[in-house]
Amino acid sequence: MNAPVERPRRSAVPADVLARIRQVVGDKGCIDSPAEIEPFCIAWRDNWHGSVPLVVRPSSTAEVAEVVRICAEAGVPIVPQGGNTGVTGGSQPHEDGSEIILSTGRMNKVREIDLLNETMTVEAGCVLAEIQNQADAVDRLFPLSLGAEGSCQIGGNLSTNAGGVQVLRYGNTRNLVLGVEVVLADGSVWNGLRGLRKDNTGYDLKQLFIGSEGTLGIVTAAVLRLLPKPSDTVTAFAAVPDPQAAVKLLARARSAVGEQVTSFELIERICIDLDLAHIPDVVDPLGATYEWYVLAEIAGQGAPGTLREPVEDWLGAAAEEGLVLDATIAASAGQAAQLWKVRESVSEAQLHCGASIKHDVSVPVSRIPEFIATVNAALAARYPGIKGVTFGHIGDGNIHFNPVRPDDWADADFYGERENVNRVVHDIVAEIGGSISAEHGLGRLRRDEARLYKPKIEMDLMARIKRALDPDNILNPGKVI
Repeated sequence: MNAPVERPRRSAVPADVLARIRQVVGDKGCIDSPAEIEPFCIAWRDNWHGSVPLVVRPSSTAEVAEVVRICAEAGVPIVPQGGNTGVTGGSQPHEDGSEIILSTGRMNKVREIDLLNETMTVEAGCVLAEIQNQADAVDRLFPLSLGAEGSCQIGGNLSTNAGGVQVLRYGNTRNLVLGVEVVLADGSVWNGLRGLRKDNTGYDLKQLFIGSEGTLGIVTAAVLRLLPKPSDTVTAFAAVPDPQAAVKLLARARSAVGEQVTSFELIERICIDLDLAHIPDVVDPLGATYEWYVLAEIAGQGAPGTLREPVEDWLGAAAEEGLVLDATIAASAGQAAQLWKVRESVSEAQLHCGASIKHDVSVPVSRIPEFIATVNAALAARYPGIKGVTFGHIGDGNIHFNPVRPDDWADADFYGERENVNRVVHDIVAEIGGSISAEHGLGRLRRDEARLYKPKIEMDLMARIKRALDPDNILNPGKVI
């Protein structure tokens, strides 16, 4: 039973199905020009590229439900898509033109803000940055924060259980959701938009759909948790001797300021060099060059300025212990933004540096130094001259490890080693009790690899759930499982 769930038949979408869909959503809800369809079919990274005859853009849950009902009757597969910012091929169609894309971008209303319940109910097409702005306007915080927040949509964030830079304090997306509204594979609608912190009446069904990448249902709305907006924030950038010192520095930070540690990012020097070479207006934060750095953000509810002294004391004590070699603390919001730009520009900078093979892994925080040392040694032995590029959310054990080809290799040759490089990296991750996907999901990129590393019983359970909720496999087929 531990086998991929088979995709439906591969044939063109019948013309009468396309016509019926157009009757439901109208001309404004249909994109059928090949030139206009193209951007929906291409991923921004890693060359995922498919083909569809139609991009459907419903404006309501009722329209989504009717479109799904039509497709279910005809056996036409649907690829749900939000902001199309994923990196594992989960929101791109296959190449045979047998599917349609259902884009939620027109469903972008904030339905309700309930300040006494500290919740916001939003539609799936709301852009993450706009949700953050709406929360800020009522003096609240929605803490999900990631590099694509200006274009990613909350439906996609839920469907992939997005992570980001504040997971250390606030948790992944699933920790920030109280309820969801979902269109199921037969077109029926489950309205689970309950803003409850406690509901012990059976299975927590919303968790089935959060992180399922659109393979079990299409999320159309959600009730999100709002939190108090920090009144004081300190951003620090520190050079450390090695990853082991970074892990110890995190422990000292927690001892010093407790749960006020919001973000704790590890950055290898090569990342800064790539930024400086390829990204305008990036500034090297420290005067000298070091091998490893930490970017930390500490935020609390006290009077503005009260956190700076505890942070200075923490860094000072760490320097005396040899855990910090140099450090700077942002003196303004503008300086803090400059420090964060160093971290947030790494993925874009890597687009310009030659072939690199991306990994989004998680390991126990205590074993991060072991992972980095072991994986670099293993790849260097096999590929002399390979350059490890390491950065990520050290506070929650999520490391982005994106080695770049040796200088004397052609891009195509290095990409030809992708499977072998992945096997080296992921075998080491598995040996130390980690996961091959921390926050990006499986999509198509990691779907088959998951069968190598997840226990058979887990894969069997996932297959049973998929068949129970989508027996005809029309929802995002060929992804995840």
